[in-house]
Amino acid sequence: MDRYDAIIIGSGQAGPPLAQRLSAAGWKIAIVERAKFGGTCVNTGCIPTKALVASAHVARQARRAAEYGIDIRGTVGVDFAALMARKNRISGNSSTSVEKWVRGLAGTTVIQGHAHFESATQLRVGDRDLHSERVFINVGGRAQLPPLEGIADVPVLTNSSILQLQALPEHLVVVGGSYVGLEFAQMFRRFGSRVTVLQRGAQLVPREDADVAAALRAILEQEGIDVQLSTECIALSRDGGQIAVRARCGPDAPVTHCSHVLVATGRRPNTDDLGLERAGVRVDERGYIEVDDELRTSVPGIWALGDCNGRGAFTHTSYNDYEIVAANLLDGDPRRVSDRIAAYALFTDPPLARIGLSVDEARRRGGPVLIGERPMSRVGRAVEKGEEQGFLRILVDAVSERVIGATLLGVDADEAVHALLTLMYAGVSYKAMQRAVHIHPTVSELLPTVLGGLRALDAQGQGP
Repeated sequence: MDRYDAIIIGSGQAGPPLAQRLSAAGWKIAIVERAKFGGTCVNTGCIPTKALVASAHVARQARRAAEYGIDIRGTVGVDFAALMARKNRISGNSSTSVEKWVRGLAGTTVIQGHAHFESATQLRVGDRDLHSERVFINVGGRAQLPPLEGIADVPVLTNSSILQLQALPEHLVVVGGSYVGLEFAQMFRRFGSRVTVLQRGAQLVPREDADVAAALRAILEQEGIDVQLSTECIALSRDGGQIAVRARCGPDAPVTHCSHVLVATGRRPNTDDLGLERAGVRVDERGYIEVDDELRTSVPGIWALGDCNGRGAFTHTSYNDYEIVAANLLDGDPRRVSDRIAAYALFTDPPLARIGLSVDEARRRGGPVLIGERPMSRVGRAVEKGEEQGFLRILVDAVSERVIGATLLGVDADEAVHALLTLMYAGVSYKAMQRAVHIHPTVSELLPTVLGGLRALDAQGQGP
């Protein structure tokens, strides 16, 4: 049996930096990876999808060239094979870099294969038995297919398999109107596909305020995406060489014929084949590993980091999981998951950035709240770039004067929001930002202006 000071299962966002810290501390460690190095972000998530978003942005801007006084003459063509090759190159380089990184760490053994628990301290990978008093689970998650009628009878795409397409879909139907689905919907529309989005609920991105969802829908529809809401009876079937999609109940419901279907309705953790029951590790009803505020599982000496613990579904939260574990284990620094402020972005174009509370959440929390808003059409940077869609919104606790949330929809929103996020972590009054002198012309320079126009959040809310 091979004995180690620590075993890390998975090389996603949390695994390699944790391996580096443990290696630097002189630990003998093993890191086990059964597929591609780098996990979801590097291989089927952030990096390849944002590479495609960048290609889609260029295609969109090229078609708008005349608006900027640029004459490119002729139609704008999309070389699908070339843009997919670019995506593969960027993603592949990132995966290779992660592999070289972990293989180069002192005292580290890299084992390729599927790990499963034999006990709380023993793992088997192929014909190898590994033993450690400390095990860190970082196995990520995958797309979950819902029980749609006919889903087993037709070929459907997930966020992973759509990245392997060899030809541009003629008509892509996206089942699911949230973050993953909308990013793919917009990029494939810009590549030249007809795109239909089917959302079961009454609005897109259901965790956002209704007016935010409406603004995002308007942006997508302006680009020619067909958005259908309240599609409560989705059914799939073959019809010749196409896929027939029924989105509503009843025998007379209209049917959409398409070439491809992307199902983007949720994810599940990769925990069902680890033998967690043999280790005594508890999971919830959805399969997520139960952890405490320091990411310890129900078994002493076993931690769970990243998407598999249900405490965050983003690359940045996974990396923060590593920071929390390392701080508590090596630095004597009691960092906790509950210290984390909710922060994420939807990388449509323009992007939607969200931190802290939404308007609906602020109302449910109670207490006096101030709100400041400004349309992007009154932001110089947006006007100059010809990208005036969206708005800025900031929420402030009227008693403490601290920022408690922000929703920024518009050009550079995913970058500008970090100024507010840092203010929230600092725990100081919003007035500190009002005294800051920001660079002109930027989106961030308007944040103090928005704060200067704070008003009470009334029962009905206000539009930007």
